[in-house]
Amino acid sequence: METAGDLVYRFDLSKGTLEWLGSLESCLGLTQDEVPETLSAFLERVPQEDRMRRQMILDDHLLGQGAYDCEYRFQDGQGDYHWLHDRGALQQDGAGGHGILCGVIRRVTERKHQEARLERLACQDDLTALPNRLSLSEVLQELLDTQADQSHEGAFLVLGLDSLARINSVYGYEAGDAVLIEVTRRIQKSLRPGDSLGRIGGDRFGLILRASPEEQVRRVAQAMRDCVREAPVSIVEGELHLSASIGGVLFAEDEGHALDLMAKAESALFDAKKSGRDCISFYAVSEEHRQRVRACMETGNAVKNALTDGRLCLAYQPVVDARTHAVRFHECLARLQDAEGNLIPAAKFIPAVEQLGLMRLLDLHVLNLVLSDLERHPSITLALNISGLTAGDHDWLRTLVRRLKSRPQVARRLIVEITETAALLDVDETACFVAQVRELGSRVALDDFGAGFSTFNHLKALTVDLVKIDRSFIRDISRSPENQLFLRNLLSLARAFKLETLAEGAERGEEAAYLAREGLDMIQGYYFGMPEVAPNWRNQSGVPGLDGGHRSSSILLGGQKDLQLI
Repeated sequence: METAGDLVYRFDLSKGTLEWLGSLESCLGLTQDEVPETLSAFLERVPQEDRMRRQMILDDHLLGQGAYDCEYRFQDGQGDYHWLHDRGALQQDGAGGHGILCGVIRRVTERKHQEARLERLACQDDLTALPNRLSLSEVLQELLDTQADQSHEGAFLVLGLDSLARINSVYGYEAGDAVLIEVTRRIQKSLRPGDSLGRIGGDRFGLILRASPEEQVRRVAQAMRDCVREAPVSIVEGELHLSASIGGVLFAEDEGHALDLMAKAESALFDAKKSGRDCISFYAVSEEHRQRVRACMETGNAVKNALTDGRLCLAYQPVVDARTHAVRFHECLARLQDAEGNLIPAAKFIPAVEQLGLMRLLDLHVLNLVLSDLERHPSITLALNISGLTAGDHDWLRTLVRRLKSRPQVARRLIVEITETAALLDVDETACFVAQVRELGSRVALDDFGAGFSTFNHLKALTVDLVKIDRSFIRDISRSPENQLFLRNLLSLARAFKLETLAEGAERGEEAAYLAREGLDMIQGYYFGMPEVAPNWRNQSGVPGLDGGHRSSSILLGGQKDLQLI
């Protein structure tokens, strides 16, 4: 019992005496001189409200109406309170016929504190102590329900910091946390009575404004933006000048759901950032928006028809050795052939595919194209880029396993790419996916490396083979000290795990030369070649690469990677 940390007791109901077995010091925090020998002495250390609850449970047990099982607080010899779990059962003493309550007490303070923390986290942000997204949405919904039958004024605003991600990457998450705490303090100072502030995302704050006409809402939004940039934030490394963008949506009589309002405010925030950041934008349904929705629907229908008719093809862009410029492999970009035979790049149709929920279907179709290419061309290696949704798609993975499980000669010529931002949404699930792909003999690449700001723990959990540094860090790399700093940090992280590195988006010779000097393994960009729908190797049974190795290819399906027509 002492090893388990539990304490056994024997309580004589008629005499009121207590006997103990075990370590009272480890369980109750009492010395031998402080051991309570009677129930009354024991209960003196239990708060009144807990004492009453314990007595009710005990009374029910003595009447045969339930088990004696309860938890209560207990004050130790130092005056601190601990939580105890007390379980017992009534017995009859054979000698005198007295009622005896025998039980076991265990200290559960750590568990109770953890439960309290989890309960708090369910409705509160752990860093800023503000209501979280769920809690704020409930407050907003309650307000909308209350005012549903009357005309009302007000708004929901979303403030997004413009540079938190880069602060985390350059100075570390402690600096980012310090920024969030200071921004929280500044916004709270500018709030009016009755306003509700919460943290609804990593760099985003939500604010509910009650009974506020449009003119006043706009003044509050301006004040919020100004308070963020009013003075630099001090961190260990120096001072940081901040800015923020704000998106808002005004309450309307026909608004009925909090999540709709929040989504519209975040859409307005996106527009504010797209306008140059440090801006304020309010949601409005315009004719332009309606046209975008119609265009999205038309594009989605065109994609479904193209998949049915077999009009999805691939274009291949070379990836070269950073030092010799010999072709190492190709990245393949999805192309859609329209009814007139024109090729449409991925950037033109992928956003609509994602919005309409067709991404899994498209990824599965592309997987079959890639595996067919691998079977027809035994000397090439292809890398397939999949969406974040597909990483958790069991149908896609079952198809991969079914076609590669007994074909190691094909599996080892496949590289599966997943974007970093998608991988970090659920590291555990992605790690499981990566492990299954690698178990087949294929390799895994982490695309857009740096965009999601991986940590050592993330890379250790994911166990990928290759990282592709996001093109946003490569643009003007030879003339941008900031991008150079980012690149060196990313390379250090990759080298710590002995991962191969590839830089995307090299458009000029000076960029390629700089990347080679920094020690990149591979480079890709228009400087070395444009995507081709019919490269030479597709007309042959398999041609070795210029460096003596195998030619390779990679399929890209989404994002802003493919912005130009062939």
